[in-house]
Amino acid sequence: FLQLRKYELMAISNRLSELGIKKIRRVGHSIEFDQVKNYVQGDDYRTVNWKATARKGELMVNSFIDERAQHVYCVIDKSRAMKMPFKNMTLLDYAINASLALLNVALLKEDKAGLITVAEKIGAVVPADRRPAQLGRIMEVLYKEKTRYLETNMEALSVTVRNVLRQRSLLVFFTNFETMSALNRQLPYLKRMAKSHLVLIVFFENTELRAITEAPVKDVEGIYLKTIANKFAFEKRLMVKELARHGILSILTAPENLTVNVVNRYLAIKAQQRI
Repeated sequence: FLQLRKYELMAISNRLSELGIKKIRRVGHSIEFDQVKNYVQGDDYRTVNWKATARKGELMVNSFIDERAQHVYCVIDKSRAMKMPFKNMTLLDYAINASLALLNVALLKEDKAGLITVAEKIGAVVPADRRPAQLGRIMEVLYKEKTRYLETNMEALSVTVRNVLRQRSLLVFFTNFETMSALNRQLPYLKRMAKSHLVLIVFFENTELRAITEAPVKDVEGIYLKTIANKFAFEKRLMVKELARHGILSILTAPENLTVNVVNRYLAIKAQQRI
């Protein structure tokens, strides 16, 4: 709750950059003018209001309202792929925390926030909404979620997305792949969802393997371990390229950087008007 409150206060006061959240210039403008305001770092100089600047004696810019009421869904995989521990938390724990922070920022941006959880079957479905109680509903659902031991039922997920989501939405899918073959099993379903929605896959670096790749080699066993670790790390990077080849966005991140990376990407997508 404290972390979530911190993000909320920062978003309201436009100080998200203090948390590592970047201020991103919008590509093009919404047609709706909002207000004349003081220039802050990151504002587009093309929006400078010279009359107001001369009158006030300080740099003033026109601000425009972003396109609003877009649908943003966090889709959380709670299968065995998300049981991997990192600093006393599972990947599912990190995904839940990041989802709450992201959906809170989306609501503050006046988008509609929704949630889907999935393992061997669909868990919870919270349709996108922006009513004041929406974040509380999502919190209540997420605090009950636990990892399960079976694989993700991607067929069930794609059917649910097709039947429940009537409007083009941003789907932020928190999951994990350790091998290219694991990704290839899910790729047909991801491509199917990406035909109607903007899909952003969020998966995780194996930080233990990264530590091996960065450690000095002392013996033959160390050489062997480092070679294997480099192979898996390279395969993760190949997954990013494979997803991009099919028009699917992705974030490959260390767990500790998850929330900042996800919120930054959401803000970039909003700025580029891609939803």
